[in-house]
Formats: sequence, structure tokens, C-alpha cells
Amino acid sequence: MRHHIAEPVVHRDHYRDPEDDQLRLECGVCGVWGALQHRGQEACGIAAVSQERFYTERHQGLVGDAFGSADLSGRLPGNAAVGHTRYSTAGGSFLRNIQPMFAELDQGGIALAHNGNLTNFKHLQSQLVGEGAIFQSTSDSEVILHLIARSRKAKIIDRFIDALARIEGGYALVAQTRNKMIGARDPLGIRPLVLGKLGDAWVLASETCALDMMGATFVRDVEHGEVVVLDRNGIESIKPFQARAARPCLFEYVYFARPDSVVNGRSIYEVRQAMGRTLAQEHAIDADIVVPVPDSGVPAALGYAQQSGLRYEMGIIRSHYLGRTFIQPSQGARQKGVRMKHSPNKAALNGKRVVLIDDSIVRGTTSLKLVRAVRAAGATEVHLLSASPQILFPDFYGIDMPESSQLMAARMTMDEMTKELEVDSLGFLSIDGLYRAMGETGRNNARPQFTDHYFTGDYPTRLLDRELEEGGRVAKQPSYLASA
Repeated sequence: MRHHIAEPVVHRDHYRDPEDDQLRLECGVCGVWGALQHRGQEACGIAAVSQERFYTERHQGLVGDAFGSADLSGRLPGNAAVGHTRYSTAGGSFLRNIQPMFAELDQGGIALAHNGNLTNFKHLQSQLVGEGAIFQSTSDSEVILHLIARSRKAKIIDRFIDALARIEGGYALVAQTRNKMIGARDPLGIRPLVLGKLGDAWVLASETCALDMMGATFVRDVEHGEVVVLDRNGIESIKPFQARAARPCLFEYVYFARPDSVVNGRSIYEVRQAMGRTLAQEHAIDADIVVPVPDSGVPAALGYAQQSGLRYEMGIIRSHYLGRTFIQPSQGARQKGVRMKHSPNKAALNGKRVVLIDDSIVRGTTSLKLVRAVRAAGATEVHLLSASPQILFPDFYGIDMPESSQLMAARMTMDEMTKELEVDSLGFLSIDGLYRAMGETGRNNARPQFTDHYFTGDYPTRLLDRELEEGGRVAKQPSYLASA
């Protein structure tokens, strides 16, 4: 879908297939001034600006399929652009849901790409609607555009900062105006954002692997609470809010970030290996082989094998030629896709006592299927270990994580989970063990170094929308047009 001027679009929907046991990070952002696919594989969009005119394209599917042709520079002319990759759950893959969002302000157009969630979105939306604002979506990103438009400040950057002062939650934002690109990271640095250089061009992206893929050089992380402004004069750094201690999201290290990325100065690959080594120290098991749940469990399994001295084997083979099973059109197709995606390697498993390592256990549905497959391939014992602590609480900062009632560890004891998953033993990395793998001596319970509420229930910000809903003080969400 191609536009010369884009319209506001929905950012996310919250239906989840009960058979989908994977955590989803909603999206990734990228911007280039002067010149990630794993974070969102369902849809993508780009907004470019040339001679103060905006050109946008939004597509379902992968970036390479949508924007891989040689005529891209003709379709999206200009020397500045922002991009977005989106991963909604099944039922929400409409073209109008795809970012970047665009709005025409009195100072000209602005395109916005947003990764994360606002925890006071509904509260702000209710206020804005009461003041006469017209919303076209259920998107918290649209709230930000309304706040920018309604600011009384003269300069666009001051309007942007005005909007940031009113929003709460976790976010990384990249915005493009006619002559500036603006990047911003939430005050706790929950969602990641990095700054790079590509020749004379500046680059903003969710992860360093995006810089590597385009041949850009990593300069630094955008700091928590920082706003960076890129224009023809170079870069300006603004820190408009009171300084707070950073609390980056631990799940970036556990699962979401690509292994070849560096997030907040830490190599994801090395951290995940350290998680596996620590797991081996906490859960020593008399077994024959260590097997990862590919692909996200591979570094931790390598670390476990190194520490334990057990042989590492690729006991499960993951097919990289299948589409995304969780958006298949029927339940039968989804179940078949799950079976086809992970195939047990009987040559490695037959007659072996297996330590099976995954990055995390959410509902347990995928884990049970894998355990049964490993046993069917001849494993005599299966010991399942998670390279992260038990997930007990939902997320409100951009991770599509279920409510506690749907989280296995929140509704079952360890013995019950062991029986449910049909394993000989079950173990999780401790919260202090995870912090040690991050290079800390342990968790500082008085001042936690990271955002870890999904394990601890210690949410780093106020959850205003949640509080108001529980108190019955927010009106029911209005209906919105659902169209392709």
C-alpha cells in the first residue's frame, strides 16, 4: 500500500491465539538522516521526506519482500526516512495498523514510529476525546501525535518534549519532520534505542544489528530519558527531565534482542551464554547431552554445556523455511506448523538422558509438545531447564505477555508443572542468577538495576490505566472500524 501522504493507523491489537506460546515484542524502529526484522515480522512501513514532501509505503509481510526491489529509491525519494516493523497477534493484521503514523500539523507533517506501550494511554485518550480530539485508532502512538499537535510551544522539538512529559510507560520513538529527525527513549530506558553513523548520515535503530546490516557504525546508546535531534547542523542531545536511574528490560537479553546485538553495552550472545553457565551451577543434572530449543535457546545451552562438561547436541532441528505458524488461517494449520517447525533429531536423542534448555517457559504448551517429541525420538530422560526465572506477571511496556491466569508458573506449583510437562525434572534460573549473568552481584531489591516485573511483580512505573480499570473509573473502550 503506497501513499504520498499517510493517514493515522492502528498500532496494535491484543487478540492472542491460545496455541501461540511465544512472547512477542510489538515492534522495532529505525531512522536514517542523510542517506529489524526479528522484532516484527508481520508488517512493515517506511516514511521518507524529500523537499518537504512525505512519501510513505506500508505493507504486510517481511521488509525484504516489501522493500527489496531496485526501484525503492524512486518510490520513496529523499535523504531522510523512518521505518517500522510490526508484530501484532492473529486477528490484527490490517494495512491501516501499520506504522509509521503520519499527521499534518500547523508546522508541517510528522511521521512517527513507536516501539513500546504507554501505561496511561486510555487515561490520556479519554481526556483528549473530551477536549474534542477525533481518534481513528486504538493506538497509543496516536495519542502522542495528538499531544504534539495540541502543544502551545512554538518549536516542534518543544512540542515533542511537551508530549513526552505527559506520557508514561516504556517507549523508543523515532519521528521525522520536514527538516529534522527526533529520537527519544523513555526515562528508565526500558525499550532500547541506539545511534549510529553511515558515512555522513546519522542512524537511529532499536538494535545494533540493524546498524551492522546497513554497514553503519555504532556510536552509542541513546540514553534513558534522552531526546536526540538530527538535522543539517548535526546532532543535538537534550535531557529535558529529572535524571533517574536506568532500568532496561531484562527480556531484551533473555529473548527479544538478536544474539549479534549489543544492548546497553552488553553483548546479547555473551549474556545468554552466561545465563546457561549460571543455570548449570544452579541445576547440575546427571545426563548425557544438552539440547537447545532452537533458535533462542542455543547460546544458553552452549553455556550450560561448557559449564557442566556435558556434550552439546542439536537434538531438535528448526526449519527456517516455514512461514509464521501463529498466523495460519486455521487451528489445524497452526498445529501442523508447530509440528513441522521443530523436528526431533533421533540420531542425537535415541537412548540419551537429555537436558533440554529453553530461554523461557510461558504457557507451557510449546514445551509439552517438544518434550513429547524428544521422548518419541528415543530419549530415556528429559530434564527441562529455563534460562530465565519463572514468568509470574503480565507486561505493560510493549511485550505481548499474557495475564497471570494464563502463565504456567503463576497458576501451578513446581511439582504440578513438572507433572504437566511430563519431564523427569524442571528448573528455572534464579532471579539473582540472572542478575549475575548480567554482570551484577545480584538483584538490588531496594533499587533494582533492571526492569524485571514479569519475574518479580515489581513494576518500574505507575500503571495508571490498570489502576483506573481496576477501580472501574475508565469508560469502556469504544468500538473501532476493523477493515483491511
